[in-house]
Amino acid sequence: MLEKFKLDGKTAVVTGASRGLGAGIALALAEAGADIVAVDIGSTAETEEKVRALGRKALGVVANLSDRSTIPTVIAEGSKLTGHLDILVNNAGIIRRADFVDFTEKDWDDVMGINIDAVFFLSQAFVRHVLARQGTGKVINIASMLSFQGGIRVPSYTSSKSAVQGLTRLMANELASKGMNFNAIAPGYMATDNTAQLRADEARNKAILDRIPAARWGEPSDLMGTAVFLASAASDYVNGYTIAVDGGWLAR
Repeated sequence: MLEKFKLDGKTAVVTGASRGLGAGIALALAEAGADIVAVDIGSTAETEEKVRALGRKALGVVANLSDRSTIPTVIAEGSKLTGHLDILVNNAGIIRRADFVDFTEKDWDDVMGINIDAVFFLSQAFVRHVLARQGTGKVINIASMLSFQGGIRVPSYTSSKSAVQGLTRLMANELASKGMNFNAIAPGYMATDNTAQLRADEARNKAILDRIPAARWGEPSDLMGTAVFLASAASDYVNGYTIAVDGGWLAR
């Protein structure tokens, strides 16, 4: 059974791979045997070094995914590593916080541009690459607790992450019959840059921890097993689903 979780011979593209959840997922896939194309707006040198230390190939691609013209470059450059791409992890994301009545057009557009527009166009380019070589592929989108809930003071983030869940289902409906899988991971409250403001607020931090049955913030390592499962043959009949990795938050 454990053979089904191995990713030997696979090449994975991971966006937002320089730190946090993206770096953790990239290393998890590398530990399972995949070569890694690490994509970020800045240097991914640290992630690349760690991947190579595991005995896998690594390639960094610097790209501002809010600029749609960079999308074809990511796929073209990434495919140079091994000649084929098999896994795409759409992890890159940003968040902006403000009251609904004060939320700016720029904060709306910036978040939507990364969190859903880039997910759609990069997934589309990846699928075209896989279909052109008559292969199979796995797409893993990073959703959120706010794919299920409304949240407060994050209208563009909530909207984008709700859209990620819907888009994941749509892609599965259209392309599952072509040997492809599209699923999402919805992290709970994770100790990353995106939640630094919440963790620094004593009252909000306590309120969040009081609701999590696991009684702690999640860490990037908590997503590693789920990411490997969804990227591997072990999940070949899982399609269009969003898995919450949340310490029990939604159960509460």
